[in-house]
Amino acid sequence: MSAFRTISTKLDSLSVRLEHIVAWVPLIMAVLTVAVVILRYGFGVGAIAAQESVIYLHSALFMLGASCTLLADEHVRVDVFYRNFSRRAKAWVNGLGHVVFTLPLCSVIALASLHYVTESWAAMESSPEPGGIPAVFLLKSLIPLMAALLASQALAEVCRSLSILIEESANA
Repeated sequence: MSAFRTISTKLDSLSVRLEHIVAWVPLIMAVLTVAVVILRYGFGVGAIAAQESVIYLHSALFMLGASCTLLADEHVRVDVFYRNFSRRAKAWVNGLGHVVFTLPLCSVIALASLHYVTESWAAMESSPEPGGIPAVFLLKSLIPLMAALLASQALAEVCRSLSILIEESANA
């Protein structure tokens, strides 16, 4: 096994572990939503924190699930041509695509969000709603975390592409 394959496997394991956790989020969101509806319309009781927790979980699902989606190769792709490419050509497209697009985008997101997140942490920002969740700063922290996790998975994909290119060259 090449060094690149080993690196990609180790980086993939982070997304796999995260995937097992994130997979439960939609179920939890559904249960909370049902509880909010029952409380509101069945008992006339509002539950602001429960409503906000659904929003927080929805954010976590997308922000933390981005790297899992990349690992599963389920991200958006226009593959009119890609689907007909050889394994080697796909490795080139994937590797270069992540180096040219994904990794720089992750860097921009991380750098652009740092000030936003640090200000939120400094103020210990909480919900503006009475009875809301007093942890908006944690929600905002998902932005640079998503960028880091996505960059980690993109790096795994680049290593996987390099491994394929090396294997294909050795077999040629």
